[in-house]
Amino acid sequence: MKSWMLLLCAVVCEVVGTSAIKYSEGFTKIVPTVIVFIGFGVAFYLLSITLKVIPIGMAYAVWSGLGIVLISVIGHFVFQQRLDTPAFIGMSFILAGVIIMQVFSKAVAH
Repeated sequence: MKSWMLLLCAVVCEVVGTSAIKYSEGFTKIVPTVIVFIGFGVAFYLLSITLKVIPIGMAYAVWSGLGIVLISVIGHFVFQQRLDTPAFIGMSFILAGVIIMQVFSKAVAH
């Protein structure tokens, strides 16, 4: 369970870093640029710890799936980048895939 919490924290740090890229304006603003490097640094460190327990394919599927959904939601609400119905449907499939893997896959059981 600890590894899954670390993976969730890694995803959050990655999403923070990705969001800061938008504010960095091509890495010309120092504070957002520092947040990018710290966010990604912590994210990859936490991901590396989780890979001691969680299979890499499973960890990366969760990492990328949740990251896509979270950054899209942030883009929608924070950056006013409106998503259309097909985008929401696609994200729901991604989220459903992550949930299905977590609930039904034997590869997750440790």
